[in-house]
Amino acid sequence: MKRPTFCRYSPLAWLLALGLIAGGQALAQTVTVVTSFPKELTGLYKSAFEKAHPGTRVEILNKGTSAGVAFVREASPGNRPDVFWASAPDAFEVMAKDGLLQKFDPGIRVPEKIGNYPINDPNGFYRGQALAGYGIMWNTRYLKANRLPEPAQWADLTRPVYFGHVATSSPSRSGTTHLTIETILQGEGWAQGWSQILQIAGNCAAITERSFGVPDGVSNGQFGIGIVIDFFGLAARNSGYPVEFAYPAMTAIVPANIALVAGAKAPSMGERFIRFTLSSEGQRLLLDPKISRLPVLPETYRQAPGGYPDPFSGSIQAKVNFDTIASERRYYLVSSLFDQTITFRHRELTAATRAIHEASAKLVARPNAQGAKLLAQARELAFSPIVDEAKVADEGFVAVFRDTKRDADKQKSMTALEEHWGRQARRHYEQAVELARQAAALAR
Repeated sequence: MKRPTFCRYSPLAWLLALGLIAGGQALAQTVTVVTSFPKELTGLYKSAFEKAHPGTRVEILNKGTSAGVAFVREASPGNRPDVFWASAPDAFEVMAKDGLLQKFDPGIRVPEKIGNYPINDPNGFYRGQALAGYGIMWNTRYLKANRLPEPAQWADLTRPVYFGHVATSSPSRSGTTHLTIETILQGEGWAQGWSQILQIAGNCAAITERSFGVPDGVSNGQFGIGIVIDFFGLAARNSGYPVEFAYPAMTAIVPANIALVAGAKAPSMGERFIRFTLSSEGQRLLLDPKISRLPVLPETYRQAPGGYPDPFSGSIQAKVNFDTIASERRYYLVSSLFDQTITFRHRELTAATRAIHEASAKLVARPNAQGAKLLAQARELAFSPIVDEAKVADEGFVAVFRDTKRDADKQKSMTALEEHWGRQARRHYEQAVELARQAAALAR
């Protein structure tokens, strides 16, 4: 009987073969990165890292910040992605508090602060990889065609002239939008901040599903103006699109962070990738015209083109000293309020805003005291927050939304509150339309 063929190979040959297989597996090491960043940025870092580390592979999982946090949370320890990379320091606070991040020191020195804001987490759970500010992007051709002035401040976007020409995203769908909304709330105060946000949203043509939809829409002329994180506007402008970008005075400069995930599949690969993004080579990639981000290493700006924003030189005047703890505390509450009163009620809000603009114009032409009183009531109904600041100071109330591991009773309470807010917002907007129409009728 003929022996099986494998018996002809010596034990040494088998060991060599197994060694080659194991070696091949070692060469095919993969680092998995969850990120909210656009493919222009992630693709550049993927190519550069794989080139600098032959035999490695970068797997990019592109998700909105909130969806990314949920994805990491739902994965079992030991089977989680290796790196979390996003522009939302408050989201990193949530993750650190939930035990989803692993302390890691990459050994690269960067400034401790930008203004009064820490660039790195003092507890070592996440690092600043770039810096970011929030502002206004506009299409120059669109504004010229529609005879619209260039905006400079958030308050400009509440003006009637911009009705139907603005776009933003929802903070529940975009971490960068959440930071923008929170920056306005911290800069203006809770009541005035929400009033401004509601008026801007009332002027919006759309609340996009992803933050990318805003800069893309402005770049291609779908929208005239967009509320964006700075690199969206700067990258579009530097790539030749007919757009401009401005930092309002009431903005903040905060880090875009990167962190090692606790319970990662390949933590050593995650550490290697984080070091690369913070290295001189990794920081220079941020200056690419398609990326146009603000590095955390001050020396990198010496290689930047003329006119490139440099937050370390004071060329960006940001009045808001962003409070991450306050933002993290009401993170889910702010997102829920925005959705219930704006995202899910946008049609009603824009109808109220249009009626208020029309009545205001008529009353300017033909003043009427009673009409002015009715118009003020309409504004109060449409542009006041449903939840007042005293309620937000109540720890028990905020805890209903803050605790991400809600029990059935908390979930029931949250759902009931959200449904109440949605109904109340609709009533307010409908009443505002009626009052505005009555005011307009008095101006005839």
